[in-house]
Amino acid sequence: MRRFRFLLTRRWVLFFLTVVFLAWVAWRLGEWQFHRLEDRKERNAIIERNETHDPVDVTDVMSTGAPLSEQDEWKIVTATGTYDVDDTVVVRYRTREGASGVDVVVPFVLADGTSVLVDRGWFATDNRGATPDDVPAPPAGEVTIDGWVRLDATGDSTRVSDQSTRAINSDRIGEALDRDVVTGFVDLRSESPEPDQALLPVELPELDNGPHFFYGLQWWFFGLLALFGFGYLAYDEARGGRGMVRGSRREKPADQTGSTAGSKAEDSDEVSP
Repeated sequence: MRRFRFLLTRRWVLFFLTVVFLAWVAWRLGEWQFHRLEDRKERNAIIERNETHDPVDVTDVMSTGAPLSEQDEWKIVTATGTYDVDDTVVVRYRTREGASGVDVVVPFVLADGTSVLVDRGWFATDNRGATPDDVPAPPAGEVTIDGWVRLDATGDSTRVSDQSTRAINSDRIGEALDRDVVTGFVDLRSESPEPDQALLPVELPELDNGPHFFYGLQWWFFGLLALFGFGYLAYDEARGGRGMVRGSRREKPADQTGSTAGSKAEDSDEVSP
């Protein structure tokens, strides 16, 4: 075991602690990817279950001041009312296949006076500063819609300014428009009567497992590779190799050095008179 006493030196201890820390980080990142995989599977199961149910009245799922749960998202709801075009809100920085555009959100006023925020779809714009006046109008008069329930976004991106935002939050938009809106919003699936100019429908999420499984395996592999690399370098150092830490050359054996010196002396004697 004397050959491995170098492991107790300061630089090898620091090297070992660094490798262990990197392996731990890789392990945690792998676990995070597998947790994301489980979340995605759960989300896919909710979407598939809710899409098989018949549409229900929007008031059976959404109301003012009542939070929505993850189990409510992607339920199909239906409602009858009128669009309030004057309070249209555009959602900026939405792209489709590399083209810039906006999502168009319009309050849909129900019979009891409350409003449901309806994301009517995507509209291509050349100008990133598009305003509600630039987008096509929804059908006038009484309209019947159906669509998917969505949960509110969170964070600084939900701030509303000049009837535009970067993410939809019913509380923020209701406050900015000074109107009573239900919690969450609806991604439009269909409306009757149809508008003069339809918007591109909302894109539904892909119901696959994504790359999380392979990303998790990759992170775990990197962690094991770091530990294996440390073990190999320690073994190489113990058997007299150059190693990654010491970086010194191997010394020639004493007998080889002596024989070399002796041969030089003999050569010197031969050329002497």
